[in-house]
Amino acid sequence: MDDLSGFVSYDSLVIDILQQRGVTVEEVSWRAPSVDWNRYDLVVQRSSWDYQQAPDDYLRVLAEIEWSTARLENSLSIAKWNIRKTYLRELQTAGITIVPTEWLQSPSIADLKRLFELLNSDEVVIKPVIGANADDTFWLRLDSPLSAWQAAEHAFDGGRRDACPTATALAQLFVKSVTTFGEVSLIFFRGQYSHSVLKTPKSGDFRVQEEHGGRIQPYQPDATVIEFACRSLEPIPKATLYARADIVFLADGQPAIMEIELIEPSLYLSFNVDAPGRFAVAIEACLTRE
Repeated sequence: MDDLSGFVSYDSLVIDILQQRGVTVEEVSWRAPSVDWNRYDLVVQRSSWDYQQAPDDYLRVLAEIEWSTARLENSLSIAKWNIRKTYLRELQTAGITIVPTEWLQSPSIADLKRLFELLNSDEVVIKPVIGANADDTFWLRLDSPLSAWQAAEHAFDGGRRDACPTATALAQLFVKSVTTFGEVSLIFFRGQYSHSVLKTPKSGDFRVQEEHGGRIQPYQPDATVIEFACRSLEPIPKATLYARADIVFLADGQPAIMEIELIEPSLYLSFNVDAPGRFAVAIEACLTRE
């Protein structure tokens, strides 16, 4: 993105390693005009944390890169698959447990209030179908003030982001363990598990991102959670340079996918001493067209 002020990015760690190995690295904003992508052997999507503001434009830039001689990772087809959170339906169809979810088209306040019965919960989280950084994300309770309901209704009025005949928003069961334990992110490079972090929101919040006050720490999940994350990546339609599986734990202790991040996820490279090197090796493999 044009300006990373206010965001936490770890990309410099892998850039340093690549440059030490003789790989020339340049950082280019996706919004930069008239970029000659043919100058590059490889373009890696990283930290484009404003793409949700103009998703069609973003995909158009990715298409320009794929039309060039450069290799794009993750690919345009992966971005198209992942940019709409409706991919969660495909995971569920494939037998992967996801956080219980309802799909909404321009919901009214009355529609939103019916979610508590549909999800059998006294708390729900509403998100845009295309979104990042917890933008336009609402944590609602039955006793939430009218202003919160009105803000959620306005956010998903169907005219602010790309038109979709099936859903402009999704509602998920509020998973209480997010506030008592946290959310686990498992990072993969070229399909191989690398490392994990535990993300915990600040008191009184549910957003786990650092930009919202979340706490990040290294974490080692047990083998069953890693195996579950590996299975959750199987429905992805094409091989990936990087992937992040965000997992929470339901009331019965079962792991569930909150999201699979394949476009611009933070990879938390500073929380595992070997992670920057692993990512550098994976990038170099792409440069040699492996």
